[in-house]
Amino acid sequence: MSDFLIHVCIMASLYSIVALSLNLQVGITGLVNFGQIILFGAGAYGAALAFSGHMGLWAAFAAGIAMASAVALVFARLGRDLGGDYWGIATLAVAEACRILLREFDGVTGGAQGVSGLMPLFGTLDRREAALATLVTCLLLLAVVFWLCQRLTRSHYGLALKILREEPLLAASLGYSPIALRTQVLVMSGCIAAIGGVIFAHYVSFVGPDQLVAAETFLIWAMVVVGGAGNNLGVVVGAFLLQFLFAFVPFAKDFLGLSSDYVAALRLTLVGGGLLTFLLWRPQGLIPERIGGATHGK
Repeated sequence: MSDFLIHVCIMASLYSIVALSLNLQVGITGLVNFGQIILFGAGAYGAALAFSGHMGLWAAFAAGIAMASAVALVFARLGRDLGGDYWGIATLAVAEACRILLREFDGVTGGAQGVSGLMPLFGTLDRREAALATLVTCLLLLAVVFWLCQRLTRSHYGLALKILREEPLLAASLGYSPIALRTQVLVMSGCIAAIGGVIFAHYVSFVGPDQLVAAETFLIWAMVVVGGAGNNLGVVVGAFLLQFLFAFVPFAKDFLGLSSDYVAALRLTLVGGGLLTFLLWRPQGLIPERIGGATHGK
């Protein structure tokens, strides 16, 4: 396997993890979160802070999860007072505010220049072996997250989340607390996204505010919508598909004889075009959510 394909598979695995965390909110619970990238960024900056403080990988996970949980609790608090669409706009605003704060705190976060030089996960191996070891780690982590999401969505708890998505009043009448369920889902998905962010930071050896722009959130949304909101397998397929399409954009640029300035535009066109196409003509995605036929709690 070439180094290029290894890199693309690593990135696709990490984006799949983040997309699965968003699917818990959007596809399963019906929460319109446009600030998902900041939960991922919390993990990345947790790794950066641990590196700056000369602490280990476990400290990075702890810091990233703590930061993501704090942001998720802020999202949940906003959800108590705002409706779905307004809450989605509020999450986008909070994510952008956090990104600006990270950019301005030079002494702690490195400011606009970010934090560079993070140690690779497998720094003692040579470059090729380290890349393969990172790929195996990412695939194993993706498998664990996928299994956990499957277990969660097929349980009685997952059924409660789907009832909340479809009929919030019915969920409340059955004794479920909508506020508690939404808070729990936001914190769980935030922790999952943060874990992916920690691995990402150590893989690219750099963390900066430009990695957390709103366009990244909509890329993750596109992966969920294209793959199939509510279907964990579909989300993984959507993440791998879009990541591979993104990776081959430079080759398409060369084939069409376009300048390098068009690469970013082509990638944004893929995201926007993919979202619009599937929302209009196949809103259920490539692999639709399975309705009925599943035994919850078994």
